Amino acid sequence: MTHPTVSELIARSNRLGADPTTTNYAGGNTSAKGSETDPVTGAPVELLWVKGSGGDLGTLTGKGLAVLRLDRMRALVDVYPGVEREDEMVAAFDYCLHGKGGAAPSIDTAMHGLVDADHVDHLHPDAGIAIATAADGEALTKEVFGDRVVWVPWRRPGFQLGLDIAAVKAANPQAVGVILGGHGITAWGATSEECERNSMEIIRAAQAYLDSRGAAEPFGPLRPGYEPLPEDERRARAAALAPVVRGLASTDRRQVGHFTDADVVLDFLAREKLEPLAALGTSCPDHFLRTKVAPLVLDLPATAPLEDVVARLRELHAAYREDYRAYYERHAMPDSPAMRGADPAIVLVPGVGMFSFGANKQTARVAGEFYVNAINVMRGAEAVSTYAPIPESEKFRIEYWALEEAKLARMPKPKPLAGRIALVTGGGSGIGKAIAQRLAAEGACVAVADRDADAAAAVAAELGSTDVAVPVTVDVTDSAAVAAAVDAAALAFGGVDLVVNNAGLSISKPLLETTDADWDLQHDVMAKGSFLVSRAAAKAMVAQGMGGDIVYIASKNGVFAGPNNVAYGAAKADQAHQVRLLAAELGEHGIRVNGVNPDGVVRGSGIFAGGWGAKRAAVYGVPEEELGAFYAQRTLLKREVLPEHVAAAVFAITGGDLTHTTGLHVPVDAGVAAAFLR
Repeated sequence: MTHPTVSELIARSNRLGADPTTTNYAGGNTSAKGSETDPVTGAPVELLWVKGSGGDLGTLTGKGLAVLRLDRMRALVDVYPGVEREDEMVAAFDYCLHGKGGAAPSIDTAMHGLVDADHVDHLHPDAGIAIATAADGEALTKEVFGDRVVWVPWRRPGFQLGLDIAAVKAANPQAVGVILGGHGITAWGATSEECERNSMEIIRAAQAYLDSRGAAEPFGPLRPGYEPLPEDERRARAAALAPVVRGLASTDRRQVGHFTDADVVLDFLAREKLEPLAALGTSCPDHFLRTKVAPLVLDLPATAPLEDVVARLRELHAAYREDYRAYYERHAMPDSPAMRGADPAIVLVPGVGMFSFGANKQTARVAGEFYVNAINVMRGAEAVSTYAPIPESEKFRIEYWALEEAKLARMPKPKPLAGRIALVTGGGSGIGKAIAQRLAAEGACVAVADRDADAAAAVAAELGSTDVAVPVTVDVTDSAAVAAAVDAAALAFGGVDLVVNNAGLSISKPLLETTDADWDLQHDVMAKGSFLVSRAAAKAMVAQGMGGDIVYIASKNGVFAGPNNVAYGAAKADQAHQVRLLAAELGEHGIRVNGVNPDGVVRGSGIFAGGWGAKRAAVYGVPEEELGAFYAQRTLLKREVLPEHVAAAVFAITGGDLTHTTGLHVPVDAGVAAAFLR
């Protein structure tokens, strides 16, 4: 049975974490103190339950709490070696754990354990950080809150900050919390309800002050030419830029992208103070750990020609990398972790929107959300004062903190396709669905493209959230629709790395019964469709400059002549030769083009379910329900081929072990000697 104090803590945490303006994703922490029976002594023991390292308040469960003995945790004060060695105290928390201890204690554990209150909230609300980052934040704190909230000057999170806040609480019995300079807020209460009420009092009072006293245009007037483009133009420009920007942001390591053109972003990008404020960077540690010390800002108007924008972005990226290296070298100490990468995490394009990047889609999206928080903070601080974030040297101390480096080292090894963005045509059923499932399981972000919008949506939903997969409705015979599908992948994830030409159909007829329409339909979908998809995808891949994979799901029938399928077999042969032609042409861009030749995929196949199976069964004189077994018996391995076997071949080609292979056709037919490639 869950301890009632823990139940209250989780409920409070989930409410506080539900609003991104109250605290950002995985930011802030909450705690509660209470008594439980020690299973060893049978006597009561006082415990601290506190959100563990890396957890998120909005989705917190009991498993995300660290559980410590309060007496041992507070006894650490007596062995504290001083601020110069305070990082050692994080390891000491392990000796305070109760039982298995739950989640790993975070750096903020001391704040919660040392403050003399049963319930403590540490949050990163936009309004609170606006006061915390104002140049005259201490005076504003007094003006806004009187003596109910006390100003605490900036100090890096750690044991000393916990001691400082505990001292403030003891010296100010009338106070309900503190404003942490440059950082956020901390509030407390005797009950969970009182603590949450005090947290919300601070946040609402700060917001009310900003709303009532703030300047009308804290970011300055609009800059002519930097206003948002009309939505259609804006999205088209974003789709064209996304692969370019992603390629730049992936110079050191592959990144996934996220794009937003929210009103709050577009307004900031259109204002006179954009560049000077952006150069100051963010302030809250959680913010700049995700967004880096500063964003890259395009300094051209929204209406600048696309080619000029691309050229300027390349220049600015080169300068950004030089500036970041200089920042690292200014502050690095002999024992500092190595520089992790000099590419921007946030790229701001006036009139268009914001691109954010991370190792996966969730990280990229959250980085963008954090920068929106930062925009809100800057707006609030500028509305009532001047935005004054923590010094650059302090940002470096946290960005390259040994404790942060250790946290990164504990992260699980990425899956083989992590950071890869896949587009699978015909992904709504059959072989395409199996391929989408396998690529997602191996870490890829997947755009599930299908003519059937409902089928694509169902498969995408099955794969997970929009951080994993998105549906795309596309008719592969329509060049505009294909271009739009690639654009959709770019807007969703930043570009495209891995394209699977799987869309197909078959009409089984003898030559004399095959109509012009039969021929045209199959060639339009498979031959022309694959060409259109490959052309649009290759354009994005070349713009990214990161190489890529194009995989054709061809067929055994492309090399083996069977009866009553002249249109289908010819279209598949066309696809097979496209593999060779494009492998020869795209190799200079690092784009590999390979094929998979399945045969006899009956169970789970959309083509067979659509009538092809019945017709092929009639050709071979077997019942349709026995067609799979019939195909299996004519193979060398006597095994039935399933959609997941084709998906496995796609992964084998693209998963990282065949980096020097292009122009290959992999048979997935259980062994059909007549279809051996020569």
